[in-house]
Amino acid sequence: MFNFDFIGKRKYFFTLSISLFVIILLFTLFKGVDLAIEFKGGTFINYAYSGKIDYDEFSSVAEESAGTKADVTSGTDLASNQETIKVSFSTKNGLTADKQFELTQKLQEKFPDNNLDVISSSDVNPSSGKEFFQKCLLAVAFASIVLIIYIAWRFKRISGWSAGVFAILGLFHDVIMVYGTFVIFGIPINANFMAVVLTILGYSINDTIVVYDRIRENKKILGKKTPVAELVNTSINQSLTRTINTSIATISTMIIVSIVAVIFKVESILSFSFPLIIGMIFGVYSTIFITGPLWVLWQEYKEKNKKSYADK
Repeated sequence: MFNFDFIGKRKYFFTLSISLFVIILLFTLFKGVDLAIEFKGGTFINYAYSGKIDYDEFSSVAEESAGTKADVTSGTDLASNQETIKVSFSTKNGLTADKQFELTQKLQEKFPDNNLDVISSSDVNPSSGKEFFQKCLLAVAFASIVLIIYIAWRFKRISGWSAGVFAILGLFHDVIMVYGTFVIFGIPINANFMAVVLTILGYSINDTIVVYDRIRENKKILGKKTPVAELVNTSINQSLTRTINTSIATISTMIIVSIVAVIFKVESILSFSFPLIIGMIFGVYSTIFITGPLWVLWQEYKEKNKKSYADK
């Protein structure tokens, strides 16, 4: 078993998290957030092609023809096993059918040897993205309330309500780190962002519940008079091996997925797998270094207040 003083060193971990929050805030303020067309509105067109294509030149021709900035991403159509290139335009009203036809003609003229062919095209209304985002936030809020109630009931012997609240605080810590990954690395905030967030909520809470289970069992074994800092510290150390082993297996799998996505240039998968890896790492970090120590801080604060009232 490990014997690390997580509670005694908690100030260092709190400082690290606060520093990361500040860095993420600065990137948000000065670099900005890149919203995908799902949230801004616009048009995207998917082309199948053959041979090699210059993406920078493709982007220049598309921007010149459409008269607005174009985002170009590559991928593979799994159904036909064809190389694909998706061009997206963030415009409030999208591109008209005539403008899309004109764009396709110019691209086909510029790249005659690549056999460009339209697979699909779609206009996205920004209100649809806003509605989707609101539904996701509602889902996260509902899940958080359910988790607090569940943890409060399951761990009522160790101040369940506070345990639930601090578990959710740990989850929000992980969500902020996932958001920071998108902002710092310039990954557009799209449907993948919400998918990663919802995945991390389930992944991170599982590790936290394992620690809470250990705290509950150790409270029976060590007795109620055991200081809460010692109780939590012992419990985290006992569950550390399981947490690390599980995380290594899961994260290794996602690293392999990311490598495959890079090799085959499937950016849609990479924009999911890479932030998910970061979220998983911080999910383990928050379970060990944030949630438990924060809960101890709250319990010590309550104990101190009880003694103050008793002295009066």
